[in-house]
Amino acid sequence: MNIVVVLLAVIALSGAKQTFNDYKVYKVVPKNEVQVQQLNDLKKDGYDFWTDIFEVDNDVRIMVSPAQEKVFVNYTRTVGMQPEITVANVQELIDAQMIPADGRSETLGSFSWNKYHNLDEIHAWLDELADLYPGVVTTVTIGQSYESRPIKGVLIDFKNSDREGTPLVGMIEGGIHAREWISPATVTWIIKEFLTSDDADVRFLAETFVWHIFPVVNPDGYVYTFTNNRMWRKNRNPTNYVSTCANADIGNGIDLNRNFDFVWMSIGASNNPCAETYAGPSASSELEAQAIIRYVNQLKATGNVIYYFAFHSYSQMILVPYSHVSDFGVLEAENYGDMYEIAIRGAEKLTARHGTPYAVGTSTAILYAVSGSSFDWAKGVANFPIVYLFELRDVGNFGFLLPTSQIIPNNEEIMDCLIEMDKTTRQLRYYSGTVVIYRSIMSVITSLVFLAVFK
Repeated sequence: MNIVVVLLAVIALSGAKQTFNDYKVYKVVPKNEVQVQQLNDLKKDGYDFWTDIFEVDNDVRIMVSPAQEKVFVNYTRTVGMQPEITVANVQELIDAQMIPADGRSETLGSFSWNKYHNLDEIHAWLDELADLYPGVVTTVTIGQSYESRPIKGVLIDFKNSDREGTPLVGMIEGGIHAREWISPATVTWIIKEFLTSDDADVRFLAETFVWHIFPVVNPDGYVYTFTNNRMWRKNRNPTNYVSTCANADIGNGIDLNRNFDFVWMSIGASNNPCAETYAGPSASSELEAQAIIRYVNQLKATGNVIYYFAFHSYSQMILVPYSHVSDFGVLEAENYGDMYEIAIRGAEKLTARHGTPYAVGTSTAILYAVSGSSFDWAKGVANFPIVYLFELRDVGNFGFLLPTSQIIPNNEEIMDCLIEMDKTTRQLRYYSGTVVIYRSIMSVITSLVFLAVFK
């Protein structure tokens, strides 16, 4: 057992906060399947890969400790890969994330968006909103995490009992991967905009729907990133722990975004508890996933569900269901063509704000194949018509450690995107359930023509 593994084991077992002084993030690009396999083999040596799945000609980012660096650099060069440093000192970026950004600040009540907030601060703010907006905001707890923390959000309804017929419903989920701090920061901004913006388009979107918004659906993991390990991804369920993991702590958790019961464990997920993408012992085994599923099923019984948005980082992408398909398989989502068109228009509007480019497509096409994700479940099982997963800023220069100075610009462009998406959704007449059937048929025809032309 090498020294870095011993140190990690001691840190995990003692409960001390792990630091990342002089840890570096390297980028390598495998050029063939042999190199892809060589990278997979490196996982067994305790390296922290910031990229989940490795494919030929795609960037792979790997966090390397000082004790690992010489061996890593020599090995990757020996096998024909050219390692490039993208983060020179991980701890410096972590420390910087704890410092509020200078300059412009936005606030609502006790909350601001020039810093990242811990779970207690987020939950206290959600409770505060119910006091600030009585009759409009209701705090909602949909379940408990493994460590008995509430999975808390808000219900926003400007018309409350003054709605005719079945209300339109949208649900927003953040923080399912613990280390992706920009996700809760974005979801809380959307709440703020819905409550305070005087823009006519924002007001329409906020007031037409009943919104169910949950900034942190993985509360245990999120807390752990503040108290123990900033780079933690999974939940904190130790039930399936095994002692053979290279990192003694890594087996204490399940990747919640691989745990949902939709083509579970078919691709892009692992049955190894030591893996970051460990999908759990069975589909929807985790309390956090069960809470989302239970709540969504309740929503379907009371409203006309339209939107399900999940926010992640990083990569600057808008992912369209489904994440396990490729080529003509995209037509498994009957209105893929519509969802793609809506996302493209949203991405164009997003880029117009700050010049940030976003790619659009299925995960298989532009990222990597995945199964068991929450947003795919929302489309494939819960039958939400319009579903997306957003991979927020950036493309790897900061990765999961996006500076506080980028919180507000990131949030502004995402809000622009959502407004444009909603305009297109309305133009396609998705607010009327009877028209969706027609649109779905036309979407399939359009998608078939598109694929036939550009295949």
